[in-house]
Amino acid sequence: QVQLVEPGGGLVQPGGSLRLSCAASGPIFSLYAVGWYRQAPGKQREFVAAITTGGNTNYADSVKGRFTISRDNVKNTVYLQMRSLKPEDTAVYYCNKFPITSPWPWGQGTQVTVSS
Repeated sequence: QVQLVEPGGGLVQPGGSLRLSCAASGPIFSLYAVGWYRQAPGKQREFVAAITTGGNTNYADSVKGRFTISRDNVKNTVYLQMRSLKPEDTAVYYCNKFPITSPWPWGQGTQVTVSS
C-alpha cells in the first residue's frame, strides 16, 4: 500500500514563496509521472503541476511561471516550489499519480494559506 506524505505547507504573505515536498513509502516515483493537486474550500480538487519519469513538466495555466515541479528519484521525493503566491493559491495541496485515473491512496495533504 502506497503512503504519501506532503509536508511543507504553512502561512505565507502574498508574493511569498514556499516549497512543498511529497514523499512516498516506497521507490515508486521513478516508475510513474507524479502530479500536484489542490483543493480550495468549497471547490473541487484541481490539477496544479506534473512531472514525468523523464523530467518533462506540465502546469495549470493559473500557476505557470510561478510554480516549479521537480523530482529526486534517489530520495523518492517530488517537490513543488511556489513563488509569487497569491491569495487564490490558498488550498490543501496533495500529490499523487498523474494522470489521476487510478490514484494511489490520498495523503492528508498540506495546507497552504496565502494571506496578509
